[in-house]
Amino acid sequence: MRSRHAARALLAIALLAVSCAATAAGGELKPWSGGATPPLALRDLQGKEHKLADYRGKVVVLNFWATWCDPCREEMPSMQRLQDKLAGKSFAILAIDYGEGAPRIQEFLKKVPVRFTVLLDRDTSAATAWKVKVLPTTLVLDPQQRIRYSVVGDLEWDSQSVEDTIKKLLPAG
Repeated sequence: MRSRHAARALLAIALLAVSCAATAAGGELKPWSGGATPPLALRDLQGKEHKLADYRGKVVVLNFWATWCDPCREEMPSMQRLQDKLAGKSFAILAIDYGEGAPRIQEFLKKVPVRFTVLLDRDTSAATAWKVKVLPTTLVLDPQQRIRYSVVGDLEWDSQSVEDTIKKLLPAG
């Protein structure tokens, strides 16, 4: 039983790795039509639990990624630049690592430092609940926590068009 579970997990990671490589050309922000927002509750690198409900009232960029995914790594700096541009606004980025442990992620973050929240999806149950099939996959949620946009593949998050799209979702004031 245990080996079957391990084999399934390895197969899932292999399929995601192939998908990750296939999306290296990049994606685009597309309006969402895929249904309701699943719940989310994961721990960060310090062990603190973060629930999606904690971010109600903010625009949230929810990014599923892994340290072994080239497009995932490449888009991280642009996500940090977007976070910096929107500092002080009702905005948050939650980067959800797919199935890796904290030591590996912390080692990666020494090379690519980011200040947004990194969450651990150790058993990949969050990715499954959010129907993530390719890395990176990113969803943009409005302040009412409805998914408004998605992108499969990497994106220049600090581009003017992406910034403008996100600013339109920000609460007034």
